[in-house]
Amino acid sequence: MPEWFDVGSRAELEAKGRRVVKAGGKQILLIADGERLFACNNRCPHEGYPLSEGTLGAACTLTCNWHNWKFDLASGETLVGGDRLRQYPVEVREGRLWIDIADPPAEARQARALENLEEASDDNDYERMAREVARFVKAGGDPFEPIRRMVVRSAARFEYGMTHAYAAAPDWLALHKAAASDEQKLTALVEPIAHIAWDTLREDEYPYSAAASPWDDAAFARAMESEDDGAAIAFVNGALSAGSEALAPLKRAFARAALAHYQDFGHSAIYARKAFELIDVLGASVAAPVLHTLTRSIIYASREDRIPEFRHYAKALSAWSPAGKPCSAAELVGLSVNAALDRVAALPGGNEAKYRLLLEANALAMLRFDTAVDLHTSKPISHNVRWLDFTHALTFGNAVREHCAGQPELWPQALLQLACFLGRNAPYLVREADWSWEVPDAARFFARERAALYDHGIREPIFACHRVKVLAAVAEEVAWAGEGQLSTTVLAATNRYLNSPIKGHHALRAAHQALSFVEAEG
Repeated sequence: MPEWFDVGSRAELEAKGRRVVKAGGKQILLIADGERLFACNNRCPHEGYPLSEGTLGAACTLTCNWHNWKFDLASGETLVGGDRLRQYPVEVREGRLWIDIADPPAEARQARALENLEEASDDNDYERMAREVARFVKAGGDPFEPIRRMVVRSAARFEYGMTHAYAAAPDWLALHKAAASDEQKLTALVEPIAHIAWDTLREDEYPYSAAASPWDDAAFARAMESEDDGAAIAFVNGALSAGSEALAPLKRAFARAALAHYQDFGHSAIYARKAFELIDVLGASVAAPVLHTLTRSIIYASREDRIPEFRHYAKALSAWSPAGKPCSAAELVGLSVNAALDRVAALPGGNEAKYRLLLEANALAMLRFDTAVDLHTSKPISHNVRWLDFTHALTFGNAVREHCAGQPELWPQALLQLACFLGRNAPYLVREADWSWEVPDAARFFARERAALYDHGIREPIFACHRVKVLAAVAEEVAWAGEGQLSTTVLAATNRYLNSPIKGHHALRAAHQALSFVEAEG
């Protein structure tokens, strides 16, 4: 319904040229340009500076003098800048000016905000993305709908499949539910959207197969193993056509595919868990795009058990014989890849007990990580080791514990791959663990670090999302493990990681390695 306000005489406006009025809680700029009359929001949609201080140019162009954004008052278009300027209908009645300040219907405002969000994401404009999500929520929209929209829109832009942009989203949405303020709630919505925008910026579309084949578990596994993207996705499409009951067999199949190799530094197993978490949170509308990207990511994953460093993995798996001697977590830390694989393959006892041992060992390695390694500028690429090389063991462990709970036959692969993490990180340890990071109060630690995530201050999303994912994974593992040495070690390791500085750009290292590479290629 229209909501008309009398805002003064036309003669008075024409005498001054412009005037600011307040009506219904809105601050509105009135402009007379010859015979033309305009009414618009006085706050620039960029950063809120007063457009009453702007410059009116030729062809009814209003310029905000703070950042040179320009608006065509006649057409309503933004000529320079991003956000659209709100305009209001104006009528002259017996020499008086009347403006209609009624808001458009909620559905229209939501649709406009989502449309603008797409523009903002294409420009990787974080601040505008935040404004558009805030506008959508203010208009009564489901807070998770912008993320659904972004997932559906972005999936085909992931040339090599799923990234942490999707994988971290469920943990951000959990933080949204736990938020203590509107600012925290908005942050937890915008962060995954901005990560999706970052990872798909200026990417073309790489369409997925639209074909559908009846679900065949064994045939799907063969398609994944042979890296047949089209066939694998056709099986996924066929399964999804059966409805939500297809998700359970798909979840099991993806877990097996993710653990079929020691691959992609554990990403496949992590993504295979997080993909289904995201579907659980956002609903069936994202199932196809999320599982399409998951399929593609596993197909394109590097199969590291085929490179010399990890070639012993297949032998250890085939020789799995848990009849050896028990050992402590400390005894596993520092072993080579082959030694760690052999030791774990022979460990006696139940699988969950072995998992506890390996999780503690990987956390202990984090307490011994030589952080100076991350700062080097004169070593080969193989020495480019940083915190993420260590923390992946925790998030991988958290993922495979759930996978194996549903499919216990996967425990040998999961445990041996945790041993691979130990072996690959062994050369980058100092002699003694840094126990100064021990956490005296777990509840207070989690409260403090979760609060810090809402204002992490890290520009590149990959580093920020790892902090979110690690803290979420550790919270689950500590709750599962209960009090004891395992939780003590995992908490101390996480505390050290979260409070260590991050070097986000290695210019000198890149230059050294580029020169070395070019020299060696002749």
